[in-house]
Amino acid sequence: MVTMTTHQLHPIPALTDNYIWALHDGAQAWVVDPGQAEPVLAWLAAQRLQLAGILLTHHHGDHTGGVAALRAATAAPAWGPTGEPLPDGVQHVRGGERVALLGRSFEVIEVPGHTAGHIAWYCAGFAPASIDGPVDSAPGFASASELASAPAPGSAPDLVSVPAAASAPDPASARGQPLGPEGLLFCGDTLFSIGCGRLFEGSPAQMLASLDRLAALPDSTLVCCTHEYTLSNLRFARALEPEHPGLADHQRWCERQRQAGRPTLPSRIGLERALNPFLRSREPALRHALQRLAPKLALAGFDADAAPATPEALQTGLAAKPVFESAPRWTADVHAFTALRRCKDVFV
Repeated sequence: MVTMTTHQLHPIPALTDNYIWALHDGAQAWVVDPGQAEPVLAWLAAQRLQLAGILLTHHHGDHTGGVAALRAATAAPAWGPTGEPLPDGVQHVRGGERVALLGRSFEVIEVPGHTAGHIAWYCAGFAPASIDGPVDSAPGFASASELASAPAPGSAPDLVSVPAAASAPDPASARGQPLGPEGLLFCGDTLFSIGCGRLFEGSPAQMLASLDRLAALPDSTLVCCTHEYTLSNLRFARALEPEHPGLADHQRWCERQRQAGRPTLPSRIGLERALNPFLRSREPALRHALQRLAPKLALAGFDADAAPATPEALQTGLAAKPVFESAPRWTADVHAFTALRRCKDVFV
């Protein structure tokens, strides 16, 4: 059952390309992964809201840098993953635990890979009444004027009409048509729109399993990633599959959004399952495309027929020259995912 509420979802631009997601009911607000305190405090003051709590997905500074100042200014409680070095006073949570947020219960999902203890926050059956999408205003944030490669703007749909998967069979989920979300997901740096996070501490097998967990959520779940990486990720996805009509269509929509100064987020799980190569690494068509691209990127240490542990070597760096004389044969899911992640790591 989907519960419509008066809650509003708001992305606060911060740092170079971060979004600090805020959820509020007109009186109180919660924020997710505040890498800076200043834009959050300014937004709270402008909206006349009280900060009621802070949720963290992992320990990186661009997600936690504002926690101490926010807690000093507001005394708001904070929750984050067990086993990660977090700011003083943050309460640690594990997978399956829940935190009450504005009358709703958010569940902790363990999604290691980007970091060893990375978590996501998920609320099933919850639909915010609206999604505010401000023109980017944070110092250093990539503005529309900086997107020189984008075409002239068209009439971008309102952000509340989050784009649906191009291949979705239900006409009600066509792009530009509102579709009540069946849940709300704050996924930090695990899942990006058309991409996924780099592997700083975890293994490819862990990241693949984490993405599988998120991909199993309902199609219309809103996906609140923490970075505006969508156009960069689309360039890689289209290099893999230049003829994919859904990718081309979504790229045009995202370019219009950014040209208008609007975020390309939140996304939807259904869209990501249809278009995101990191959720499709088991598909034969995607693997065939990867076999064509990988030799051009001079990957090191990858033997398609070796034991499953071998792909870990892909994280160590580039070879002096290409190592693929012919297209390799990927037979293991982890092998294919590892090669895909490494291709993205070196893609320019």
